[in-house]
Parts: sequence; structure tokens; C-alpha cells
Amino acid sequence: MFDSGFGGLTVARATIDLLPAEDLVYIGDTGRYPYGSKPLDEVQAYARELAWSLVRDYDAKAVVVACNTATAAGLDELRAELPVPILDVIGPGARALVQTTVTGRVGVIGTVGTMASGAYVRAVRDTGAPVVLTSSACPGFVEFVERGQTTGDEVTVLAERLLAPIREARVDALLLGCTHYPFLARTISEVMGADVTLVSSADETAFAIIDRLRPLGLLRDDERVGSHRFLSSGDVDLFRELGAQMLGRELDHTEHWEPSGF
Repeated sequence: MFDSGFGGLTVARATIDLLPAEDLVYIGDTGRYPYGSKPLDEVQAYARELAWSLVRDYDAKAVVVACNTATAAGLDELRAELPVPILDVIGPGARALVQTTVTGRVGVIGTVGTMASGAYVRAVRDTGAPVVLTSSACPGFVEFVERGQTTGDEVTVLAERLLAPIREARVDALLLGCTHYPFLARTISEVMGADVTLVSSADETAFAIIDRLRPLGLLRDDERVGSHRFLSSGDVDLFRELGAQMLGRELDHTEHWEPSGF
């Protein structure tokens, strides 16, 4: 599993809880985050490097792209190139969103790169659900999370400004289209109001892992406790400190991952 930083730990948490027997290797590319403001071809190159590292260096039997921007930039290419199943967060999130709404007015927020790609527009359309989608980019959210600042006046002021188009659309379900955003759920919920249900793709992605791997005979069904390795391309001590606050006791050690320029 990989992400630009800490955000994918929401997916890691759901996966560990749902699949405790599985071994998990997580790479947070904190040395090169944030991805959302970078050109998609650059993010695509990062995603390719990270995915191949998981397969070649850590013998991954499947790779979860736990980053919406990386998914939007290069999912199809990864699926065509790598020899293992590649799972994403956009499809499961879109399906959860359309299943949550009552009014048919839904919203999605994400990074500039993800929103510009149109990936969520296509994913929601592919569900066939009769919904009206309003989307908005939220630059700055990821940076707050990566600093460990998830509440406070600065975050609230930014959220009120960025979420204004979504509020005006009167949505009743809002998909947090970046794996960092669940860490801001309290602030986002306060700004959006109690009538709006926040949808995270983390749990849905964990269920998608089961649905994809079980027919292939790749799931462990014994009672062993899986091992968990966490790596960072940036400051490993900071990653361990902040990551443990977000994930829990499993993240008590972090290793360094060095980009190879693959």
C-alpha cells in the first residue's frame, strides 16, 4: 500500500482491522508530498516507482494505491504493467457515495490534481446512479494533516471557504476524496452541518480488497497475526510520531524508503 504521506493510513487502519492475518507494507512518500499540486505525469512516475518497489522489494501479492491523486494519474497504467492485482480508492468511494444519498445531490472534495483529472466524475457516472455531483478542490487540507494540525481556527476558516460551493449545492452526502481528509472530518462536518453524511473510502476499499483477492485464492484464512511494516521517504521519526497518533499502536517503528528513480 502506498500514499503520498499519512492519508493512506486510514485505509491501512481499515485493512488491518478487517484482515488481521494479512501482512501489510505501507510506504508514505513524505519526501515528495504533496502530490495534489504536482503535474499528473510526475505523480504517475512516482506511483509507478512505489508500486514496483512494493512488488519487487517486498514481494507484495497485491498493491493498494491508497492515494486519490496517484489513482487519478496512473491507475490504468499500473494495472496494465504490474503482475499483481492493483486496487484503488476512487471506485469504492464513488460506490459508497451513491449508496448513501437520499436526495440524489452528492459532493466530492479532493486535491487539485484529483479534481482536475475528472476521475470521480467518471467513477460516479459509471455507477449508473441518478445523482447530481458537485465537486471542489481543497488545496491546503493535505498540508494541515501532514503537519498534524487537524483542528483549530485556521483549518476552520479554510474549510468554510473551500466548502462553500458544496454547501450551496445542498448535498446530503459528501465523499472525502482524499485519504488525508478523514483526519479533518470533525471540522468538515461542523462546516457542512449535521444533515450532510461524510463518506470515506477507507472501509469500502478494505472490503474491495476482500472481493478482489478471495476469488483469486490470495487471502489468508488462518488465525495468524500479520506483520506490519511502515516506511517513509522523508523524516522517519516524524512519520512514526504523527503516524502513530493517526493509526495506533501498530505504527511503533518506521523504516526509510529511498526512491530509486525507477
